[in-house]
Amino acid sequence: MTDRAKELTFRDVVINRRGSLTYRFLLTVFGGALHLFFRRIETVNAESVPEGTGVIFVLNHPNGLIDPALVFVALPRRIAFLAKSTLFRMPVISFLLKTVEALPVYRRIDPGEDITKNTDTFEAAHTRLREGGSIALFPEGISHNSPKLLPMKTGAARIALGAVAAGSESGPMTLRIVPVGLYYSNKTTFRSEALLHFGESFEVVPAELDADGQPSREAVRELTDRIENALREVTLNAENDAELAAAAFAEKIFRTTLETDELRSRLTFKQKYLEANETEGDPAGGSRRERSLHSFAAKLHAAGLEPEHLSLANLTRGFVIRRAIVGTWYLLMLSPVAIIGTILHFPAYQLSKLFSHLITRHGADDVASTVKVLAGIVFMPLTWLIGAGFVFYFYGWEWALLSLPIAFLSGYVALISLESSVELSGWGRAILRFFFDRDRFLRLYVERREIQLELSRLDAENTKDG
Repeated sequence: MTDRAKELTFRDVVINRRGSLTYRFLLTVFGGALHLFFRRIETVNAESVPEGTGVIFVLNHPNGLIDPALVFVALPRRIAFLAKSTLFRMPVISFLLKTVEALPVYRRIDPGEDITKNTDTFEAAHTRLREGGSIALFPEGISHNSPKLLPMKTGAARIALGAVAAGSESGPMTLRIVPVGLYYSNKTTFRSEALLHFGESFEVVPAELDADGQPSREAVRELTDRIENALREVTLNAENDAELAAAAFAEKIFRTTLETDELRSRLTFKQKYLEANETEGDPAGGSRRERSLHSFAAKLHAAGLEPEHLSLANLTRGFVIRRAIVGTWYLLMLSPVAIIGTILHFPAYQLSKLFSHLITRHGADDVASTVKVLAGIVFMPLTWLIGAGFVFYFYGWEWALLSLPIAFLSGYVALISLESSVELSGWGRAILRFFFDRDRFLRLYVERREIQLELSRLDAENTKDG
């Protein structure tokens, strides 16, 4: 299957989707919130999702409620989620889950839950699949921070085999499983990036049932293993966080040789790097490549540079100065609006950070993004309404109504300006090094080029082997 990448736009999320008014309202709210939280949301092979048949989407689960929210806005067809039953007791989240027709899963690890109720949930899932609908679930069972997939639970396989077995009573049915890999450039950082990688679907083959009318353990285990292998093809898996960090740094260096910056390409390179390291690694101290990267990273950190900054060595001083002027003038033009937007939204932004900190200090940083997005959905509109209330008190309802889009626009300008300012400040440091510490700058550039050549060979070898 040839990979096809596409950036998910707000139009894709809202305008081109069908459903009830409430459903489309939720798409608008969550689609807008996610497009603000993430700088870019990209899909790969979304067009290959089967139509006209029952589908089970299976996904990895690294990022709390952000994972189902992304799937909700990005999947090309309407789905029902399987969600842990405890979420249905939370006031706001319960309403959202019921609106998107989520189905509760009762787990042994949740105190007081009656797991026999799963029979009704599985039957509801079977009915939806037999009618050509689709469901989405996370076979790992929980959201987590592990650098690799957790062992798969058997629920997805049991639902799939149960559906095709039940469907055979009224005639054969076709059911396909689609693996979807979720990848985040930095899952807890505001204005990071997200990717949904749709893998190749496969058909569920009916299995013989035992005396109780259930698929055999062997059939369930075999299908669960196939689901796990399919998910590994579209996800990033490392043995530890250090390996993951090394792969990320290697990818940043390799990326400077490419003309595109697709998330798909970045994920693919990291997968190749980790696979090569698994083959070449030395348990005593990592591969030679890994040690070289660690040394280079330390030098860049000491110089306050990033790998992409070293590309200035290919440019003339005059060109660098001209680009610096062009890159900063529009920020100066937008600065009055950006300052107003920053001041207006500062309390809401700080409250979102505070709520996230209160949650993640207990070790639950896999839900940090969830808290930030949900808090933003509440506090940002509340900020606009409070501002409109003040305007109404002093100037009347006409100006109060006008203040709402102005407040939103000022916040968006502030967001883009601050984002650009951070990026330009890094380039500013690089320009100073380029002008006033040129010998050191050029040595780092040469070292980067040597590492790039080795990484390019690694990429080419693994592409050939694949």
